[in-house]
Amino acid sequence: MMNLSHLPNSRPNEKVVLFLRRHWFAPFTIIFWFIVLSVIPISIYWFFVETIHGWLAHPFFGPVIIVFASMYFLSVWLFAFLEFTDYFLDTWIITNERILNNEQDGLFKRTESELNLVSIQDVTAETHGILQTIFTFGNVRIQTAGEKERFNFKNVDNPEKIKALIMRLVEDKRSRQDEPKTVS
Repeated sequence: MMNLSHLPNSRPNEKVVLFLRRHWFAPFTIIFWFIVLSVIPISIYWFFVETIHGWLAHPFFGPVIIVFASMYFLSVWLFAFLEFTDYFLDTWIITNERILNNEQDGLFKRTESELNLVSIQDVTAETHGILQTIFTFGNVRIQTAGEKERFNFKNVDNPEKIKALIMRLVEDKRSRQDEPKTVS
């Protein structure tokens, strides 16, 4: 078991069982789209270099093209930075008492929530597609008694093992609650 000394609202005898981040393969999609979005305008420039040089020499259209190209490449960098920030700062902590969900949504929006193990009704592990099957990652969805799905662990390693671990922890927690308490 892992020990995180600054666990928010620590409970007595609470121990960290698992600390999760997204699978290491997840940033490759960010890198892939960054490369694709960067190579497209460069390849267009390469194919039409003579025409574009003529446009760039124009006193009005030249600066406009440079401004729009700069805005485009800055947008691509911003997209990659925001996606990587979201990837890196999304964390999930599973303890023997509860599950903590920390999700970053953009630069300035962060959602932190917790779920007691005894309120978990259903846990689902999902693996979609050939890449998730080969690299053994996917999503884990946790359902409580309410209609709305509470937690979604996105692109985590070994979702089936995480599902089994959570279900075992839920059963352990429920069995400890059902034990008769002795008064000393």
